[in-house]
Amino acid sequence: MKSPALSVRDLAAQHRKIKTDIKKRLKGFSRLHKGADEDIFQELCFCILTANANALHCDRAIKDVRNAGLLLKGRACQLKPKLKGRVRFHNKKADFIVLARNLFKRGKGVNIKGRLDFSDPIAVREWLVDNIKGYGYKEASHFLRNIGLGKDIAILDRHILKNLKRYGVIGRVPASVGSRSVYLAIEDKMRDFSRRTGIPLAEMDLLFWSLQTGFIFK
Repeated sequence: MKSPALSVRDLAAQHRKIKTDIKKRLKGFSRLHKGADEDIFQELCFCILTANANALHCDRAIKDVRNAGLLLKGRACQLKPKLKGRVRFHNKKADFIVLARNLFKRGKGVNIKGRLDFSDPIAVREWLVDNIKGYGYKEASHFLRNIGLGKDIAILDRHILKNLKRYGVIGRVPASVGSRSVYLAIEDKMRDFSRRTGIPLAEMDLLFWSLQTGFIFK
């Protein structure tokens, strides 16, 4: 669904209209990093799957993986059929899930809260980019936002970049935001836009998503 043409003033008005729903969604996210390690790991794996893929399909796929008892113990060859046809590059991403699980493995489960210092999300993001196969800054930022730690970080997905260009925050949509310098430079511009519009950074992503799809997801 294509976003209707909006001015910055209209954007702020639209934010006010759905702000309560956005805040409710973010409040749900905020509980996750304090919860069970398996729930956090599921979200980490969801964000592995979302690269170049449909988020709704990825969400259903990772839930099916967990419901089948494969999230914490499934081999890559068992994960691949669950992802095939629903997730792009499903073979590679199944391998990435297993590699990520091995990083946090403790006994029969995973220990994420014991490995990552959630008091410093920016430092955690750097660690994730360096250590989680399949993660760039976008995926790491997405994961942190989805577990309630995205207050001051941006998820520079396609829909965000298109809207930033649309509102004159950036001059063009870059071919890639894979490099650290490009990502952080655009993130700083988005922070400034957030301050100017009065729309919190964590809420702006969900606002843009809602304008394009008609609903709030993650």
